[in-house]
Parts: sequence; C-alpha cells; structure tokens
Amino acid sequence: MIKVVIYDDNDARRKSLEVLLQLSEGVECIGAFTNCSHVIADMEALQPDVVLMDIEMPVVNGIDGVRLIKQYYPGIKIIMQTVFEDSDKIFAALQAGAEGYILKSTPAPGIIQSITDVYKGGAFMTPSVALRVMKYFNTKPAPEHSSASLTTREKEALKYLTEGLSHKMVADKMGISYFTVNAHVKKIYEKLQVHSVGEAISYALKNNIV
Repeated sequence: MIKVVIYDDNDARRKSLEVLLQLSEGVECIGAFTNCSHVIADMEALQPDVVLMDIEMPVVNGIDGVRLIKQYYPGIKIIMQTVFEDSDKIFAALQAGAEGYILKSTPAPGIIQSITDVYKGGAFMTPSVALRVMKYFNTKPAPEHSSASLTTREKEALKYLTEGLSHKMVADKMGISYFTVNAHVKKIYEKLQVHSVGEAISYALKNNIV
C-alpha cells in the first residue's frame, strides 16, 4: 500500500483527492494539510511514501515545502500539482527535487498513475508540462561543460526518464532488466552528483545532455 500525504489549500480539491485515494486500490491517504507550515513534523509523524504537493499555498508554499522535505527526508517522493504551466515554477520544483509535476486538470487515472510511477522510482510529467519543460530548457544557452562521462546506455536511460517513464518502462524500452536500469540510474546519480530523479531530469535538460 502506497502511503500518500496531500498538501492543498483548496478545501474542495483536497477533499476530492482524499476521496480518490480512498477509492483507489494500492494507495491510501494518511494525511491532508492546507500548507507546509509544519511539513517536517508532518513527515516525521506520518512517514509517507509519496506527497501530492500544491505549489501556490499560504504561509509556506509548495516549492519551499519540497526543499524542506528533501533536506530531511530525501527518500520521500513528491509530485507537484498546479493549475499553471509556469516554466519557472516547473524548473524550481524539479531543482528542489520533485519527482513529478502534473496539472490539476489531470484525470483521476493519471493522478494514480503518477503516484505509482514515482513510488517505483520513475518520474512523471503530464505531456503538456513535459513539452513546456523541453521548450524552457531549449532556450537556455548550453554550458561549457556537460556530463561527457555518462555512457551511451546511461544517457539513453536518462532520456527515457526525462520523458516520464518509470524504471520498469525504461527496462522494456531498452531491453534490459529492471535491476540493470537501477544500476544505470545509480551511476547517473553519482556522475551528475544528484540525489533524485527530479534533480537528474532537471540537470539533464538544463545542460542539454539528452
């Protein structure tokens, strides 16, 4: 059972997400809050697997919440939710360590799929958000140095991760085992000096290496 915590200041939205999780197999809502003012205490008390995080919230917003969670609980997976396809906010969320980024208009099956994918070690972005991310980074000047130390297979795995594929889907695409994908990802983390799929994707897109 995947344990999920929700952060959303919109009462109707938050309650609808709670109901969705209650009615879906394999996931459960163990907490729901209006902002991230007590996010570290929340994480310590509840120990969730995945957090559904709104961006625009009073007191402590979602991006600051991601930074706090990743600082103290880096193993917790985070999916950002927003009504905006704001490139700067998308980049900030990925840089902070978020593993997923979905629009609030995403249908219920897509929300559950995003939770499942990030829990299994993948990344998830709705297609329109992924396109916006690509456009955003394509406008940035290429840095003087890129990660030339990545092997061809590691770059291929990283490319699939930037497309939002889970580790299992990457394995299927590359014709390798799930464990080999995990080994590639571990090497990617080491070489790029990152600690999450979100950070790896952010680095790869920013530095034009996929």
